Amino acid sequence: MPEKSAAKILITDDNLMNRRLLAAVFESQGFQIRLSESGEEALKEIAAEVPSVLLLDLRMPGMDGLEVLRKAKEVAPQLPVILLTAHGDLPDAVQAIKLGAYDFLARPINNDKLVLTVRRALERQQLMGEVQDLRRQLDAASSLGRFNTSGQAIRGIVHQIQQVAGSSLTVLIQGETGTGKELVARAIHQQSSRSAKPFVAIDCGAIPENLLESELFGYEKGAFSGADRRKEGYFQTAEGGSMFLDEVANLPVGTQAKLLRVIQERHVQPLGGTRSFPMDIRFIAAANEALDSQVSAGRFRQDLYYRLAEFIIVLPPLRERRDDILPLARRFQEEASVELRRPVQGISDAAAEILVNHNWPGNVRELRNLVRQAVLQASGSMIEVNDIRHVGMKRTASPSITAEVAVPMGSSLKEISDSASSAAEKQAIVEALRASRGNKSRAARLLKVDYKTLHVKIKRYSLEPTGV
Repeated sequence: MPEKSAAKILITDDNLMNRRLLAAVFESQGFQIRLSESGEEALKEIAAEVPSVLLLDLRMPGMDGLEVLRKAKEVAPQLPVILLTAHGDLPDAVQAIKLGAYDFLARPINNDKLVLTVRRALERQQLMGEVQDLRRQLDAASSLGRFNTSGQAIRGIVHQIQQVAGSSLTVLIQGETGTGKELVARAIHQQSSRSAKPFVAIDCGAIPENLLESELFGYEKGAFSGADRRKEGYFQTAEGGSMFLDEVANLPVGTQAKLLRVIQERHVQPLGGTRSFPMDIRFIAAANEALDSQVSAGRFRQDLYYRLAEFIIVLPPLRERRDDILPLARRFQEEASVELRRPVQGISDAAAEILVNHNWPGNVRELRNLVRQAVLQASGSMIEVNDIRHVGMKRTASPSITAEVAVPMGSSLKEISDSASSAAEKQAIVEALRASRGNKSRAARLLKVDYKTLHVKIKRYSLEPTGV
């Protein structure tokens, strides 16, 4: 918010003498003045640069003050508007307040009162701006606070979030299921200048393919059978904010091409529509495996990959950052104790040792779910071994995993890491399929992934339920 001496006032009145008199009053007070003689001209001025305050005559030929107020608020919702009215315009003045006007003054106008009203409007705007900034800072601190651990890897992630949040770069977040990709996306949004606008998260594998485009783009009435009304899509809903495309690798190839065009052109055309509309969205995408490998396999468009991967954040699995396990477990325990109203105060040393040594195929999500369940079931003030025994901690030393991690001598660290990650993922799927007796839908729910992702991985690892 500018200082009062530098504030810009737009005076809109069809009467030349009124404009000159008002301009003289405020110029003598050190304000910057812009003049317009009609509602249409005022809206063009606002579109070019939003003033600090709009002084608006209620009665003008063509577009009257109420219509100007209504349209000005669509362009600049926080703009203070002070209407200047005649004595007989009280009902319209009351309507103007309902439409969002800051105040109205009846002519003849006392100049001192008018200047005081403008100054109060500016002070209110400044205070509102400070409150919004404080709320944004608190939200950002809260979102980043969820990553606060002593681990070097997570400190690096927090640094990357802070680096990229203030930019316009499209971000690609990669990491196994349960590593916190959406949490990172929300933190980026909260740290950005878009934090007051919508954050729209879409699971690209959860929407049926035949509905995906209508959900993303929206549609006009009559666009297809059953389209009995106009419907906005996710792109329109996210206007001005951020859109999080989770599991973006699950997008069909045809939809990938249309998404690429939207990102390039920054326009969206609803299904059945005849024209496109400008769009202002920051895209954040996520994939549970390296997206470039999907490109190499021909399952993901290379040009779309480069559009999404302007900045890449890789979230390491929990088994690779064991220093974070206990801090996270204790935080989840504290949160669950309050939420579930249970008198649990900590985690015993024996239980903590088991947690640290577990492989965590479900990553942070699995840890959180386990701790919440342990808090609910704990019979004393501490989470004990018996409270977490049901998770089957012996899987860490599973022979099948040990055998599958074996790699030829001379392999690179990345090859060893990829092999270990694939082995753990495969073993988790095997156990989920066994637990669900081959029911893929139930197995997907156990693993907390969408059905399509699980189906792709079952085929990749040749793990059809009949053979499990």
